[in-house]
Amino acid sequence: MNNIKLKQNILDVLKADERLWNEDKTELNQTLLLDLVENIDEKLIELLLQEKELREKFFVKIKDVYVFKTNDFRFFMEENKVDNSYTQYKNRIGLTDGKRFLKDTNDVVLNWPYKDCVLEGGQSTEEGSDTYFEYSEKTKQYETKQGKRKEIFFNQVLAADEIDRLFDHKALTNWKRFTKDGEQKVKEIKRDDDGTIKENLIIKGNNLLALHSLKKQFAGKVKLIYIDPPYNTGNDEFKYNDNFNHSTWLTFMKNRLEVAKKLLKGDGVIFVQIDNREHAYLKILMDEIFDRDNFLSMITLKAKAGGGVGQESYLFDICEHILLYAKDRTKVQNNLPFIEAELGDNFRSVYSKVLKNFGSEKYIKDINGGNVGKIKVFEHKDFSVNVLNSNERTDENYYKYFEKIFRTTNPQGGLMQRVMPQLPKKGLVSIEYKPTKGKSAGEIYRYYFLDGSLIVWLKDSAIKNEEKKTVLKLVKNGNLWTENLHQGIAKEGGVELKSGKKPELLLRRILEISTNEKDIVLDFHVGTGTTCAVAHKMGRQYIGIEQLDYGENDSVVRLQNVINGDQSGISKSVNWQGGGDFIYFELAKWNETAKEKIRECESLEELEKFFDEMYERYFLNYNLKIKEFKEKVLQEENFRNLSLDEQKKIFIAMLDNNQMYVNKTEMADKKFGISEEDQNLTNQFYNKEE
Repeated sequence: MNNIKLKQNILDVLKADERLWNEDKTELNQTLLLDLVENIDEKLIELLLQEKELREKFFVKIKDVYVFKTNDFRFFMEENKVDNSYTQYKNRIGLTDGKRFLKDTNDVVLNWPYKDCVLEGGQSTEEGSDTYFEYSEKTKQYETKQGKRKEIFFNQVLAADEIDRLFDHKALTNWKRFTKDGEQKVKEIKRDDDGTIKENLIIKGNNLLALHSLKKQFAGKVKLIYIDPPYNTGNDEFKYNDNFNHSTWLTFMKNRLEVAKKLLKGDGVIFVQIDNREHAYLKILMDEIFDRDNFLSMITLKAKAGGGVGQESYLFDICEHILLYAKDRTKVQNNLPFIEAELGDNFRSVYSKVLKNFGSEKYIKDINGGNVGKIKVFEHKDFSVNVLNSNERTDENYYKYFEKIFRTTNPQGGLMQRVMPQLPKKGLVSIEYKPTKGKSAGEIYRYYFLDGSLIVWLKDSAIKNEEKKTVLKLVKNGNLWTENLHQGIAKEGGVELKSGKKPELLLRRILEISTNEKDIVLDFHVGTGTTCAVAHKMGRQYIGIEQLDYGENDSVVRLQNVINGDQSGISKSVNWQGGGDFIYFELAKWNETAKEKIRECESLEELEKFFDEMYERYFLNYNLKIKEFKEKVLQEENFRNLSLDEQKKIFIAMLDNNQMYVNKTEMADKKFGISEEDQNLTNQFYNKEE
């Protein structure tokens, strides 16, 4: 293929990427194109890879993998500049960065120290501190001290091998299945026909490493990710390096969001809850990871009541924010575009006005403008939704949907959207509906549409009894959620969390908007398990990951309560009766074995004997002075006079708090002590890619 044809082929392929063109697709932004090439943009590379001639010209196949020849493509494009590309306009005036016009470069980029690093984030308690021991001349004993965690940042270039090892699949241990009959052994891992694991999962361990262990099993299969990460307020559970706290937090979030994106389905969405301190930075970070065009909304949520006079803030902060992004906004669908709202104190006057303006007769016009007569009362029968997509668009057919669409709980906006196109686009229309079955049998509902949009629906008995709360209108679901969703959640699910937990009502709305039954929901900061509890009650499959230890308030405890019929939260509104099951397992921790061995020692002599094994076989704090401890501290009278428990605490404090985990490829090594049963289940879990 000569260069002219090759250039035209490239242009034809690039037409599919709207980022690169003006509105008429007559001018190519070559500077942006080369920017995207330099950053190995997935969407662009995929387009080029799909075309056979371009694949052969600009890719090299190594075994089963195609590698993009970046320099070759850049050289070709620069040597064969497109006649109508932006770069050909010699007389343009504007700001440059020394190489190109700023308006031609890609989106705003947020930079910070350690952005090009990986932060494991091995914190295991909310306190997040390292423990060390220091001898005090004043008290004549060793005193326990606490210090901020000292995390190691792995540079993505310089420490590539360490990162690869860090992200390798981990061995999985301590498998349990929880059902209504209690804790049981896991005998098999259920999968559907395409091999996807069809189990509810609760995973204990470092969430970054757990996400990478899930990556191949669940890539492109998760419909919703909701996370409530540490907010980095200085008072929450994110307690890392003081000097680079802000940078550390951004690195922490970037590492996790990048792998989370790979787990989302094409029509999947992610909700990230945050407060005012970091939300602006998080927005730019998520623009970079998910693409600014995939930003769907920022929900502002009333998270607490107004503050008292003792508050120190300039304005009392009662709001939190939820950033909402799509994997691909062209594929997502809002399942709950409308919600119910009270009509207000003037409901009688509004009702009277509607009746007066419309009159007492109840007619509806068909889509051609003709009258079809007074609406009759039909007996509700279940039938296929496909009826609305056929030629049988009679008034009888689509009004049979009213009970599903406009019911008083959980109105199904998705179905409403299918009915709306059938209504006349001009004028006021009244529809009377009288169910003959169910709790509402005999009740009369009146629906009023103005120019094709529902303006109010009314219940006759509510008008007669003046029950304001049952006289409602359906309004477009907005991004300001001011309802008191947090009221009464302290003991919701039978668990508590001192730093706060999220209400089931909030998660229910999020799941209603973005998921359907059996969709997969992921929360990798699961805490006390609100997301998983709501998903369980609503018939969604879920994956929860948590590395902090909440003891009796753990998500496992909460989900056991759910299985046993917990009636708090949303249970009554969804008629939850209990049932279902979930699997629990842990990432196998190597240093945890060392801790157990230390605890089992019955004397200082046994501890001393174990010390040689400890520094030879396990991971110790990188700044530990091993020789000094062995030859000096162990021999000091002050140390030897400590109780055995205090001596054990000092030994445990020497272990690396990053809690290094056992890789799957090494789990058969007997030194790790992983049972054959756990090895078999680990192999089952990963079997799809082996």
